This record gives sequence, C-alpha cells and structure tokens, in this order.
Amino acid sequence: MRIFSIFFLVLLGTFIIDQNIKTLFVDGYYRAGDCIDLVLHYNKGVAFSMFVFLGPYLKWIQALFVVGILFVIFKEGYLKRYAFPAGLLIGGALGNVYDRFVHEGVVDYVAWHCGFNWAVFNFADVAIDVAVVWIVILLYFFPEVSEEK
Repeated sequence: MRIFSIFFLVLLGTFIIDQNIKTLFVDGYYRAGDCIDLVLHYNKGVAFSMFVFLGPYLKWIQALFVVGILFVIFKEGYLKRYAFPAGLLIGGALGNVYDRFVHEGVVDYVAWHCGFNWAVFNFADVAIDVAVVWIVILLYFFPEVSEEK
C-alpha cells in the first residue's frame, strides 16, 4: 500500500503542478529572456511537433498509450521498484494528454532559443524526461539482484 501511495501522490502532485503552471500561461503570462522565453505555445503534435497529421486522433492514441503503460506497470510489478519515477512519468503524460482534450494541443511555454530555435517544452515534459533517465539509471547501474537458491 505504501508503494502505491508514493506512486499516486507523485502522479497527482506532478499533474497538479503541471496544470497550475500551464494555467499561468493560458491566462497570459509572458517573459522574454536572452536564451529562454516563457511564452505560450500549443503543440498539436508530439515532440518537436511530429505526428501533427493525426489531428484529433492523436489525443486518443496517447490516452490509450498511457493506459497501456499503466497496465504494464501494474501487471509486471514495476511499481515495487519504480514507484516514484513511474508517478512522474504517468503524471506528466496525463498532464499532456489532458491538455489535448481541453486545449486541443499541449500547452508548452519554455522556449529555448540559444543556438537553436525549436525547443519548446513544459513541466510535464521535464517530469517525463527525469522519470525515463531515473529508470534507465536504475536498470543499468543498479540492477536487481536475483534471489536464486
């Protein structure tokens, strides 16, 4: 029960923080900087606006994908080892999928423009990236010890 609580609280916290920050930008917050602009963008595709051609189907595909990931996490028992990063991953994914249903695109707001001018992302994207890196580090640098007798 403790592991599920960690997973759920991290998921919920990630989603709430993500949606509250996005609300600031939807309501008009803007700040220009030398390398980073904090400005509202709607991403109708996925990373770097890929798959825009899927239009309204993309939100349903992503929703099914998140459900599939949740199924695997619970079925394979990954929650026991990856409760915190799984909460970050699913919380961020749900934040972005929610945007697609409410705003018809993911609300992005961190526009990095030093050296290149195409990276725009949000808190949910960072949570997902941190979760993936965390899981990879655990997999490759801290492998599970099998209990063979």
